[in-house]
Amino acid sequence: MGQKKKKKNPSRKTELRQLIQGLFFNQPKRTFNYKQVSALLEVKKKSGRQMVQIILTELHESGYLTEVIAGKYKLLSRGSTVTGVIDMTASGSAFVVPDDGSEEDVFIPRNNMNKALNGDRVKVFQNARRRNKQPEGEVIEILKRKRETFVGIMQISRGLAFLVVDDRVMQHDIFIPSNKLNDAQGGQKAIARIVEWPKRAKNPIGEIVDVLGDVGDNQTEMHAILAEFNLPYKYPQNVNAAAEKMDAGITPEEIKKRRDFREVTTFTIDPADAKDFDDALSIQKLDNGNWEVGVHIADVTHYVTEDSILEKEAFDRATSVYLVDRVVPMLPEHLSNGICSLRPHEEKLCFSVVFEISDQAEILDSWVGRTVIYSDRRFTYEEAQQVIETGEGDLNKEILTLDRLAKLLRDKRFRDGAIGFERIEVKFNIDETGKPLGVYFKESKDANKLIEEFMLSANRRVAELVGKKEMNKGGRSKAKTFVYRIHDVPNPDKYEAFASFVRRFGYEALPKGEESVNASLNRLLKEVQGKGEQNMVETLAVRTMAKAIYSTHNIGHYGLSFKHYSHFTSPIRRYPDMMVHRLLDRYLKGGGSVNEDEYEEMCEHCSDMEQRAANAERSSIKYKQVEFMKDKVGQEFDGVVSGVTEWGLYVEILENKCEGMIPIRDLDDDYYHFDEKEYCLIGRKYNRRYQLGENLRIVIANANLERKQLDFALADEK
Repeated sequence: MGQKKKKKNPSRKTELRQLIQGLFFNQPKRTFNYKQVSALLEVKKKSGRQMVQIILTELHESGYLTEVIAGKYKLLSRGSTVTGVIDMTASGSAFVVPDDGSEEDVFIPRNNMNKALNGDRVKVFQNARRRNKQPEGEVIEILKRKRETFVGIMQISRGLAFLVVDDRVMQHDIFIPSNKLNDAQGGQKAIARIVEWPKRAKNPIGEIVDVLGDVGDNQTEMHAILAEFNLPYKYPQNVNAAAEKMDAGITPEEIKKRRDFREVTTFTIDPADAKDFDDALSIQKLDNGNWEVGVHIADVTHYVTEDSILEKEAFDRATSVYLVDRVVPMLPEHLSNGICSLRPHEEKLCFSVVFEISDQAEILDSWVGRTVIYSDRRFTYEEAQQVIETGEGDLNKEILTLDRLAKLLRDKRFRDGAIGFERIEVKFNIDETGKPLGVYFKESKDANKLIEEFMLSANRRVAELVGKKEMNKGGRSKAKTFVYRIHDVPNPDKYEAFASFVRRFGYEALPKGEESVNASLNRLLKEVQGKGEQNMVETLAVRTMAKAIYSTHNIGHYGLSFKHYSHFTSPIRRYPDMMVHRLLDRYLKGGGSVNEDEYEEMCEHCSDMEQRAANAERSSIKYKQVEFMKDKVGQEFDGVVSGVTEWGLYVEILENKCEGMIPIRDLDDDYYHFDEKEYCLIGRKYNRRYQLGENLRIVIANANLERKQLDFALADEK
């Protein structure tokens, strides 16, 4: 009985406020005074009734209620509900981005979150808008949780256990009952699932679903990064078992169904540490003097059939994840590195695009279909590059011909408006324990570009094959549903701001004369090559562009300047490529179009998983950067300002591209403020400026592995 009474006589202001809001929200046409509200909520004490009066006044002032006559309130009709996704700040407040995109973001104060977490889809009551103020509201319903599991560090004291969550915007530690610890020890990293969150509880209640290990252990930290982004780090036993039962199954009957390339010179070119070979090239000269170039892609969907357990797992993952020291494959290794991988000196089943190309690299004809191949040689990029540079080595005539054709194709692509982003990739030399020993930079050379050019041609061709509209009986053109890789045009305002910024460094990003935007951007990227500000300008240029995503709605690929483009060439590591293979097979056999809405939903899932994987990769690189610099605290380095914010300067070290921050509070020679338009920090007294691209001498002040954060300080002037 005691519990029941406590429930009916709420004393805490926040709970009482929620009950009052619910009362008005559920009866929007009725009016109530404080006595009626108190009676309906069974608030009998004088102090409680006074609290009701105070809350009614506050709800009126905030725009939630309107005062119909003195002391009588009604739900303000100008208020409305919106649904959207929570974007939480580190302070605990949040913004909700409405689903329909027609409204401004709605600000949600911390005390109006009502247990919503970052990324949750929610329904929000939006208060009547005040003049010149951002819309403000309150979460009234959680429609869908973004996630239920969280990674963090166990904290056990006096018989109470909590998971202290790593995510900076997660405001609540998770309480773990003693019978739900799953042998987790204090100080260990673990994953907890939220199982309930009682109305009166400040913290959610959870259970430990996996113990990752000790803080600082490489395996633990890499698994923690994957878990942080809700990515899998191991395979279920039944999925591995299903994969292990499979064999290559290249029977004479299967070969008869396919075009046979086993006698044509074929090879792969991949990174030295690669094990999953998605693609191979074949080349032979035709009697008419033209070249036949085959782009052969692992026939994954021959093995991973629809509605199978392997198919479901591949869709859920949607992509392989490339962390700084490992690959977490989309498919179990028996498939990704074995049966499907186009390994040398083995017969393999493929889905291929075969081009007839003139000696001037004009694509004259093409064929798409299933094949069987035999790879004569496995090249690393370095080995193929040596053949290109020296003209000598295995299959030198074939590689040199393909290199020449690829360069002609590439030149034509850039003449047609493609944009040439060639950012330097930072890689670590890592020992067997995962410790970073050194940094090196990976650049794209001719061997990489050779492969890239033929993969782009194949991706473009399969998209054109389906995407070019057919006339239907009604005389209207309609393309069959397909999966495209699309890239929208840059936002004009963003691009103008970018152009204004680079102008301060003496560069012009806007078109000159008859130039297109693409041409002007290529000119800029060429001009900054080898300059100190190259990485910064290229980074900002990438941020200015729209993100490439998967969609059934083809708008073309702006960056490549292709009207039709898809992803066909990497089905071992990307689920959209598997979707493309299946749709191609269906349409080549004369099948009807598939459901567009269903495939669009699948595309959205794949785009989301791709973004998560990219974020996890960046997080793993950041972790190794901090680990690499940990024993260099106190040492000085030359750096360049790579970012400016209201809380400080981001500086990238020139020799290893590790990035850290100088907090604004540590710039103690003046009071600095952030000038958003000028994108710099300016001292109020002495007018000293710190801006993007500026060279600074810094000292490593701190390396915090737990937060993946490097803190820098300005080095003393000598």
